[in-house]
Amino acid sequence: MVAVRYQTAFQLYPYEKVAAQDADRPHRHPVVIVGGGPVGMGLALDLGRKGTPCVVLDDHDGVGQGSRAICFAKRTLEICDRLGCGDPMVDKGVVWNVGRVYRDEKEVYNFNLLPEDGHKRPAFINLQQPYFEQYLVDEIRRQQAMGAPIEIRGRNCVTALDQMSDHVVLTVDTPDGPYQLEADYVVACDGANSPIRGMMGLDFDGRVFEDNFLIADIKMRADFPTERRFWFNPPFNRGETALLHKQPDDVWRLDFQLGWDIDREAELKPERISERVSAMIGEDIDFELVWTSIYTFRCCTMDEYRHGNVFFAGDAAHQVSPFGARGANGGMQDVDNLGWKLAAVVNGEAGDALLDSYHDERKYGAEENIKNSSRTADFLTPRNPAHTLFRDAVLDLVEHQAFARPLVNSGRLSLPCTYDHSKLNSPDELPGASTRTRPGSACSDATLAQGHLLDRLGDVFMLLAIKVNIPETLHVAGLDIDVVELAEDDDPTGALADRYLGANNAGVYLIRPDQHVAARWERFDREAIEKAVRVALGGTEQ
Repeated sequence: MVAVRYQTAFQLYPYEKVAAQDADRPHRHPVVIVGGGPVGMGLALDLGRKGTPCVVLDDHDGVGQGSRAICFAKRTLEICDRLGCGDPMVDKGVVWNVGRVYRDEKEVYNFNLLPEDGHKRPAFINLQQPYFEQYLVDEIRRQQAMGAPIEIRGRNCVTALDQMSDHVVLTVDTPDGPYQLEADYVVACDGANSPIRGMMGLDFDGRVFEDNFLIADIKMRADFPTERRFWFNPPFNRGETALLHKQPDDVWRLDFQLGWDIDREAELKPERISERVSAMIGEDIDFELVWTSIYTFRCCTMDEYRHGNVFFAGDAAHQVSPFGARGANGGMQDVDNLGWKLAAVVNGEAGDALLDSYHDERKYGAEENIKNSSRTADFLTPRNPAHTLFRDAVLDLVEHQAFARPLVNSGRLSLPCTYDHSKLNSPDELPGASTRTRPGSACSDATLAQGHLLDRLGDVFMLLAIKVNIPETLHVAGLDIDVVELAEDDDPTGALADRYLGANNAGVYLIRPDQHVAARWERFDREAIEKAVRVALGGTEQ
């Protein structure tokens, strides 16, 4: 017998009345974050760790129902390491690097997303979004206990927004009635249907894809491999596609393509879903339905991610298909990008112009994600006979012809964005070095004699010197720049040299607080470093 069981939410921040609700005039805050999902909580944690006061307003009091996002990429895990909560996520999550692609019942292709050694984190973990959010809030609580200026207000629903010349006024409804508060900056992390976006009369530009997909999260004990498994035209879902992922707690994610013209009510009936599941996993395997949903998707983006003192992040700013796991992972890269910039401006280390670079860099990242996501959708759901012919030809070739394998598109999986054209980059002055660590790129990890490189970099401006002697600390552009010096003995596997050294077997890197490369050189040059720091803080000294 198949049972239906729905997960209950985690109540992480129950409503509590605060003194500001009875104040004679609105209290002013440096940063107010609207929305308590992964992006909102990630941003609050990043700001709080840097000593930047922030308030999170969420219309609920914890994590919602259902697994929702489950695939968290290596770059997201590295961001969470920087924020202090990566370990519990990886400990709980299901680690995977390998994906397999089937046509009918036959495997035609497999791939390893992280074939090289020298990385602390795997290519992906599968972890239900409620756990991901819980670990962020757990770390926020730990930081609060150490004095981090983070406040979370549950069941505080923003109902109005008024922009002034130098701040924003928010009207908030609560169980005890409405009140107002002011913010120097507001960040809307309030999801795909963003009320803040609606209040400001803003919209998306993009494309709706005419297809429906069924998610069925089931609990079962089955001896299936811990891999991403994707089918084109399987016998249990003829003419369509299907996907299988393992999650923690013996929960598995099944995803079925349904087509456009369907009866949604009929397809969501438990008995119909159970028929599909049994046909996929086998009639002899018992399971429980944990969470089900039918979704459509669109690939779209706002024109601008900054509107005066209001910023948009995550699904509030951009949306993609779920194929390739670019939604939540892209949102966490928004956090990575905006957090240090807001902190630098609020703390007086940089001017307001630095905040414009958030839109420049993350709009570029969103458009990259949308491009890849749209190509996946077109491969899975061909829009015309020519697209169908191309897809079928690729699948005919892929089993025996290696050149065709990169053309198979069951979801180009999330990778960190490289900000090649960012105004915060300085010219590349390290001849012969790998392009993977060029200015604008996220730092690539490497195994050291003790630990891993990214754990040494922290979340402030740093200078990485490899086989170059420089002062232990530098004071440039008004900042104290920490220095990490590494020698040949620190590189037991050669990964550091391969990823960071230039033609002269040395390298000096200026690393931003989000662990992206701002500049690199062959040798230590204080004047060049000072100039590059100013550029990375939003200056114009290029």
